[in-house]
Parts: sequence; structure tokens; C-alpha cells
Amino acid sequence: MPYWRFSNFYFFFFASIGVLVPYWSLYLKSLGFGPAEIGELMAVIMATKIIAPNIWGWIADHTGRRVQIVRLTTLLALIVFAGIFLGQGYWWIAAVMCLFSFFWNAALPQFEAATMTMLGDQSHRYSRIRLWGSVGFIVAVIALGPVLDAVGAAVIPVAILLMLAGLVVSSWLVPLEKAKPPEQTDGSIWQVLFQPQVVVVLLVCFLLQASHGPYYTFYTIYMEESGYSRSLIGQLWALGVVAEIGVFLVIHRLLPRYGAKVLLLLSLGLTTLRWLLVAWFVDSLAVMVFSQLLHAASFGVYHAVAIYLIHKMFVGKHQGRGQALYSSLSFGAGGAIGSLISGYLWSGMGATVTFQVAALLSAAAFLLAWRGLHTETL
Repeated sequence: MPYWRFSNFYFFFFASIGVLVPYWSLYLKSLGFGPAEIGELMAVIMATKIIAPNIWGWIADHTGRRVQIVRLTTLLALIVFAGIFLGQGYWWIAAVMCLFSFFWNAALPQFEAATMTMLGDQSHRYSRIRLWGSVGFIVAVIALGPVLDAVGAAVIPVAILLMLAGLVVSSWLVPLEKAKPPEQTDGSIWQVLFQPQVVVVLLVCFLLQASHGPYYTFYTIYMEESGYSRSLIGQLWALGVVAEIGVFLVIHRLLPRYGAKVLLLLSLGLTTLRWLLVAWFVDSLAVMVFSQLLHAASFGVYHAVAIYLIHKMFVGKHQGRGQALYSSLSFGAGGAIGSLISGYLWSGMGATVTFQVAALLSAAAFLLAWRGLHTETL
């Protein structure tokens, strides 16, 4: 297992997220866009995950060339994103982000599938590779915070471009997969997709990611308007990911011991608590620190369990599209709808109500998982 070459890719991919997710809304605000427009533009990034991973997943499953597809899509993402420097209008930015994210969002699901294939029967070791993505996020978000305080939001697109360049280089360091025929599986992808347990898992993932819409779109703006400096906000983002790393270090032991359903319910319950704390206690730094530590559950535990379940439910020739469906329905459809709704709620009803709605969405995911998942099948 070429551990460092795979970890390198995760580092740069999530370093780009460490710039894009916490700070892109600040850049859009600096251009004069309002909350509804920011919500719409952030939703564009998420919305391409509905389509792009499935198109590229189908190609990867039928060609077996996952790593080559990762190399191509990261290079095209870099080239397209450079177009952001050519204009600052709403429709130009929307077009650039749509095309950029069509390629950028295609890379990770195929890389996840390639990583799991390379791990083989040691899939429980996935979290120890994936944690370097969290390290990349931390490095990016902490390093950029003081820079923003010093020089302003104009540096954000430059930082993203640098992270994308690192991603392209790292994709060429990953070895190609061994040529072998796809593993045979019974039934079509649709027969797998409409199994009751699969439907429940995907719906739970959709709801949970929709609940993250206000966090990924407005958390930085919310905290800045509440009196926090950009440096401190960056440190709070990083703290959440430090907690996430802690989970990735131990989840391979927790999954066999407690099972997927118990850990998933724990993550959903703590996510609901997290959004309520953010809604009601934003003026308390101590509470905000604690709410960021809950990122260990709302993303760390959830994502590790979800990847495990998708890998178990979509096998053989369906593995690439299984990862793509997970990405498109949760981070794509869920993230896009969450961002879009949060933009309109933020404009019309304010931050507190928006995060309370987020808590309702994660609570609904908890109830669905509690009633709909059967422990014996997980």
C-alpha cells in the first residue's frame, strides 16, 4: 500500500476545501453579493455533485481507469478555476464555479474507490489514510486566517489555485491500478439501489448533509458578524477538523466493537445538539469551542461509517457508482439544497432560525436511521 502517495492526494484535496468552504462566502461578500446570492452560488458548487460523480463513476466502472480519470478531472478543474480572475459578475462566477466543480467533484469519489480497492480486505485502515485530508484542511484554514486579516479577501482565489496545483501534482504520484477484469456481481445497479437498507442510508446521508448547509455557507460570516476575528474563526474551523482526525485514528476499532448503526445514531444525535448550540449560544466562545469539537461526530464518525456502509452495499463493478451516488445524493443534493434554503432563511428569518432548521433536519435523519436500519444487516 503506497500510503504516502495516497495520503498526499487527500491532503491537497481537503486543503482546497479548507480554503473554499470556510472562506469562499467571504470572497463573495467582498464582491458585494447578498445572503441569497451567496447561498445560490455556494449551492452551484454542491449541485454539480448530483451529476458529475455519476457520469464519471459510470465511465470509471466501464473502463477501470479510475486513477487516469482522477488525473484528468483535477487538471481540468485547475484550468477552469483560473477563469475566476477574468470577471466578477454573478453569472460569470456561477458559470466558472459550475464547470470547475463538475470536474473537481468528480475526482474524490473515484479516488475513494481506488483507495478502497488498493486496501482490499484491510478496508478498516481507510481512516488512517483519509485523516491526512483533515490535516490538509487544518493547515489551509489556519494559515489563511491571519493572511485574510492582513490583506483581505482578494487572496482567496489565489490560495485555491495553489491548492489545486498541488492536487494535480499529487494525482500523478498515485500508482495506476493493476489491470484486472471487474468483479462479477449479481443484478444491476438499480437492484442494489432500491434495496430498503440502501435507500435508508442514502436518505439519512442526504438529510445530514442538508443540515450542514448553514454551517458551510454562513458560519464564517455568522461568527465575524458576532465579533470574532478571521484568525480566530479559522482556528475554530481547524479545531473541528482536529477532532475529526481523532475519530479517524480510532474508528477502525470502534466499528467492529459497536457496529455501524450505533455509531451512526450517535453522530446524528450529536449533530442535532451542535446546531442548537450554534443557534442559541454564539456569544459564548466556550460553547462555540465545544460545538466545533462535535465535528468529530457530525462529520468524522458519520463519514467513516457512511464510507464503510457504501463499500459494503455496493460491491464489485458497482463500487465506483456506489461511491458516486453517496457523494451526489449527500454532499451534492443535500449540500446544494441545504445551502440554497439557508440563503433564503438567512435573508428572511435570521441566523438563529436557520440553524434551528438545520437541527430539525439532523433530528429527522436520526429518527429515520433509528427506525429504518436493521443492526443484523450492517
